[in-house]
Amino acid sequence: MYNIHRVKKYLYIICGIVFSFIPVTASVPSQYIVFSMPDYEDNAIYQIAKEYGEYEGGKIAVAAGLNLSYLDLPQKQVEERVKYVLNVSEKLNLPILMELEGINYWKAYPQLWNWWNPSALGYNPENRKNVEWFSWTPDSAVRIGWRNWGQQYRELPMPNLSSPAYRNVAFQVLKSVLGMIHQWWMKLPEDRKYLLVGIQLGTEISIGVNNWYYNHGNALLYKAIKEDPTTGLNVNDVPSRGVRTIGYAAVKTARIAHQGVLSEKQVTSAVRLYVNRICKITQKAGFPRSMVFTHAGGWKEGESIYEVADNKYSCPCWSFYGNYAENPLEEHTAMKIVGKSDAQFFSMGEWLIFGDRSEADWQKAMERSLKVNCLRYIQIRHWGIVRNKIQALQAVHRVLLSNN
Repeated sequence: MYNIHRVKKYLYIICGIVFSFIPVTASVPSQYIVFSMPDYEDNAIYQIAKEYGEYEGGKIAVAAGLNLSYLDLPQKQVEERVKYVLNVSEKLNLPILMELEGINYWKAYPQLWNWWNPSALGYNPENRKNVEWFSWTPDSAVRIGWRNWGQQYRELPMPNLSSPAYRNVAFQVLKSVLGMIHQWWMKLPEDRKYLLVGIQLGTEISIGVNNWYYNHGNALLYKAIKEDPTTGLNVNDVPSRGVRTIGYAAVKTARIAHQGVLSEKQVTSAVRLYVNRICKITQKAGFPRSMVFTHAGGWKEGESIYEVADNKYSCPCWSFYGNYAENPLEEHTAMKIVGKSDAQFFSMGEWLIFGDRSEADWQKAMERSLKVNCLRYIQIRHWGIVRNKIQALQAVHRVLLSNN
């Protein structure tokens, strides 16, 4: 009897050794196709899950993306949104990308930006130091900005990314949000940690493009919108972008320069300081570099703002629209940076082809993007645009089928 048990014991040991060398294919995705949800339509995650179902293994997973402007609402409401999408992601077994930006919208904090209206909340003349300027002194502080995401509209002034007061508030909220995400992620079982695609920081981080200033713009604040200029931007004219140059406040506050002609290099240096700060905060919150993506701006080939996407705390990320979505290798500036980067991944933080396209066109464009070396995810911008485009939805099904 003893010998029989001893033989069995050795057999178990041998089997264990043999099976330990048999490769096991992990049921975790290596890439994601993300649908960013329309602003404040967080329940779109249910629509995405209904279309594609939960992740059940395979190389590519469909995910939802939360675009969270964490200064646009009071902090409690921001945290409620975060808690909601994380819980639903876990419930539906649908991965989630957390896109966290603190530049484009900040209406919940007039105590930072209202330097001009004594009858409104937050008024303080010192707030001139927290917004952008169109020359080297605070008396050139802007009080209105313009943006064009589909059409031109007015915005609050661009924040001074180097302002200590702005950073203190923005970074405190960011740390809170990151803490919530990390706590949720840590509680997930190891085999479900894929539910967090990553942290995407910013939305085309830059100065003077997604919030620009027209010459004599302050005088238009109380006039009818129909009197606003409509020339828009010339993105190839840096750093002015064809309108009145801003970025002086960020550059001067950061002590990069304080006089002379504001240069592209100086503006990029100020943006890089801001980017490095938020990336370092994200690393300290417990997220490895491989899960952090800096979404930098980039419009003119070779312009320096592209470069802020790549730093030692994060992976690079840019927008790929139109021809670049269909032929990503033609985005030469981004691809050159990816080729030199020591980051494990890069991502296409905004991705969309234009026009009335066939299912084959959509599939071909997605597959070309997903085949680019080191690509972690594409984020289709956004679900509200494509949910009624059967060609786009079916193309994703085909990509999943052919790759999984």
